[in-house]
Amino acid sequence: MRTFGFNDFLFILQAAQWTIGLSLIAFVGGALGGLLVALARTSEQPAIEGVATGYIQIFQGTPLLMQLFLVFFGAPVLGMDISPWVAAGIALILNTSAFLGEIWRGCIQAIPRGQWEAAEALGLSYTKRMRLVVLPQASRIALAPTVGYLVQVIKGTSLAAIIGFTEITRAGQIINNATFQPLIVFSVVGAIYFALCWPLSFWAGRIEQRRSLALAR
Repeated sequence: MRTFGFNDFLFILQAAQWTIGLSLIAFVGGALGGLLVALARTSEQPAIEGVATGYIQIFQGTPLLMQLFLVFFGAPVLGMDISPWVAAGIALILNTSAFLGEIWRGCIQAIPRGQWEAAEALGLSYTKRMRLVVLPQASRIALAPTVGYLVQVIKGTSLAAIIGFTEITRAGQIINNATFQPLIVFSVVGAIYFALCWPLSFWAGRIEQRRSLALAR
């Protein structure tokens, strides 16, 4: 056993790059998937909407930890040997797609019906209505909740420690096993998460505040 030192702090801090990297992969991949889910949920085709609804219910109705286990331990059963990094990325992208898809579905449906009817009156196809009329307006509504959800993505990466991915939480576990000083170690871990998440929470709050003021005018 040894005392927690500066090198231990640096080890945990350096692990933050993997937390940030995994968060970016989950968010970018989840944003692409989420857009498809949101469009499917607002589709004029009942079958497509039903598939998207089922996808959301599965991933919102089951724990992220279980999804990580299914990807990491299920892949070898299917003959695919994947690393913790790949497993965590896949699970988080699938999970983020479901949540962002539902957030963005609400933002799309928040656009006044008159905007949809005006686009239809102009003879625009569904694709053009979404691209030229609906999505530009929905994106402004979606900005604050999307930034807010990014905070949840960052915190969700901590579960990847369970399958051996060395991010902030896993680095903290490694140092704690060497120093047996959990209060100090996990206080540092918590402080790093706070430093990553608080600016995003603050930004989301400011965006929402500005939007509320703009609507009140």
